[in-house]
Amino acid sequence: MGMTKKKRFLLDLLTFLLTLGLAILFSLLLSRVDNDNNPFAMPVFILAVAVVARLTDGYFWGIAASIVGTVCVNYMFTRPFWEFNVTYPGYPLTFASMLIVSFLISALTTQIKHQEQLRFEMERERIHADLLRAIAHDIRTPLAAIVGASSAIEEQTLPPEEQRELAAGIRRDANWLVRITENLLTVTRVTGTETQLRKEDEVLEEIIGSAILKYHRTAGALPVTADTLPDILTVPIDGTLIEQVLINLFDNVSAHAEGATQIWLHIEKAEDFVTLSVEDDGKGLSPLMQTALSEGSLLPPGSLSDRKRDMGIGLSVCRSIVRAHGGELTMGSSRRHGGARASFTLPRKDA
Repeated sequence: MGMTKKKRFLLDLLTFLLTLGLAILFSLLLSRVDNDNNPFAMPVFILAVAVVARLTDGYFWGIAASIVGTVCVNYMFTRPFWEFNVTYPGYPLTFASMLIVSFLISALTTQIKHQEQLRFEMERERIHADLLRAIAHDIRTPLAAIVGASSAIEEQTLPPEEQRELAAGIRRDANWLVRITENLLTVTRVTGTETQLRKEDEVLEEIIGSAILKYHRTAGALPVTADTLPDILTVPIDGTLIEQVLINLFDNVSAHAEGATQIWLHIEKAEDFVTLSVEDDGKGLSPLMQTALSEGSLLPPGSLSDRKRDMGIGLSVCRSIVRAHGGELTMGSSRRHGGARASFTLPRKDA
């Protein structure tokens, strides 16, 4: 669940107090080096202003840190100590300069954060546009097939055997639309303003076994061979979503891995991460497709004919789920089996 305004305010206040407190403590320690007039206090507080502006929301905290920092330098670290005095020659200009510099740093830092947020929003809009394009393509093909098959059955001029074949085709296309709908619901769950993950310590082999079992229920499923771990491996994940990632990757092999006859699922365990790799023995990815997928794009336009389903919406869903877990999905070639490889990492410890 997203951070409330109250929690955000308290976090910003804590950052403000802690940063300025550390700046005061550090300046006091440096005063032991030069106890006449601390020449280090001003840059220390300017740095503190930059830190506060970077870690808090809006302009208020950075500007407040600028004012407090200027007051602290005047009151605590210039003669007469622990007393306000701006009558010495050059002091008014010095403190005015510090205040202006602090204001500028705060404003620029906040503006940079806003630009970063704007770039993030633009990237998210681009991804959503790509998803809509992919959805339109994916839905159009099975709907057209369903309409055509149902019209042929309504005419009642076909032999019963052909009618059964058309009915089976309608069922397959309907199941495909169900899968697309599930993917869309997942997209809204993991790419919205509030990511809703229900993480628990799951036994990885159980999630893998369940995903393979469900995948084998679909038409055209290929044999899947998964690595066997010597001991039980638990990972903090949303089991339902990671299961969907595996099913989508298996489906992707069935739909697009030309010449593939077998799927392998390899598991590599490291200290902080576990890596799962779905590999096949097909002809692999073209350089254009591999580049697009590695950059996080959907499959490049024109790379698939209209008879091919899933222009990458499944992979986009997988990438969103894995990133929501703190991992990353990459595409490449399988050195072990000669086909394509889709690998993703999952942290072994909850963030």
